[in-house]
Amino acid sequence: MLNLSTQRAISTWSIHRLLGQFAAPGSAIDGGSFIPHQEMGNRRTLIDLIPEIAEHGYHVLQICHFHLESSDPAYLGRLRTTLTAYDVSFDMLLIDEGDLTDPDFERQMAWYDDWLNVAAMLGAKRARIGAGKQSPTPKRLRASGERLGILADGHPDVRIVTENWLGATPDAESLLDVLEAAGESVGLLIDLGNWTGPDKYTNLAKIAGRAEACHAKCHFTDDGPDEADFCTALALLKDVDFNGPIALIYDGPDPDEWVGLELEWKIVESVWS
Repeated sequence: MLNLSTQRAISTWSIHRLLGQFAAPGSAIDGGSFIPHQEMGNRRTLIDLIPEIAEHGYHVLQICHFHLESSDPAYLGRLRTTLTAYDVSFDMLLIDEGDLTDPDFERQMAWYDDWLNVAAMLGAKRARIGAGKQSPTPKRLRASGERLGILADGHPDVRIVTENWLGATPDAESLLDVLEAAGESVGLLIDLGNWTGPDKYTNLAKIAGRAEACHAKCHFTDDGPDEADFCTALALLKDVDFNGPIALIYDGPDPDEWVGLELEWKIVESVWS
């Protein structure tokens, strides 16, 4: 049975504005920053925000790779010490760059190896790697899964998971093909907001039973959260007795990210009540 109090989690993407829309130099595979940003004047560092994360009741954290200011061991050590001091568990490094279906996959694999080493130094339980950006073909999906398996075998201290995300996995069938090729050493992070369209819930239902972690992404407009959509997606996880971390993903229009996150969590609680 899911214990909401221990599985309540947050991704640093949900506090991207509090972090000053920061993207670290060198976080792109070709150098530079992974995403363009205009650093805000009131920027807070990730280490500075750990106490506030804990104060808001989040003791399970997922960190976007580009939010790490450095891969220097001294910096990573300070971050790890701060997480421990505030009883925040580092669940997952979200490696948002790279492409396992790129023709130059050896360069991609070497780049992922480096980030998985960072995940290990930080004591991450898991690391998420997307299946690839190219459109799905049987050959590409098999290759993507096999490469995920190779990365998992090379980094046994960090559990590799992939996600229903990016161009290679637009539906359940493509994602399940990747997982089959990857083998049991690779798990699944399910994102409730990445897939859209009339087959969204059918596709999510086909993979829900494989999920060991969740990105609980609720879509917001100026009128508030799309509660009906979010509840329907969450119920699919409840139906299969999901028992992993539920990491809230907020990127709605209200700049007060803590308020948006609390609205999301109340909906999560209503589904599991």
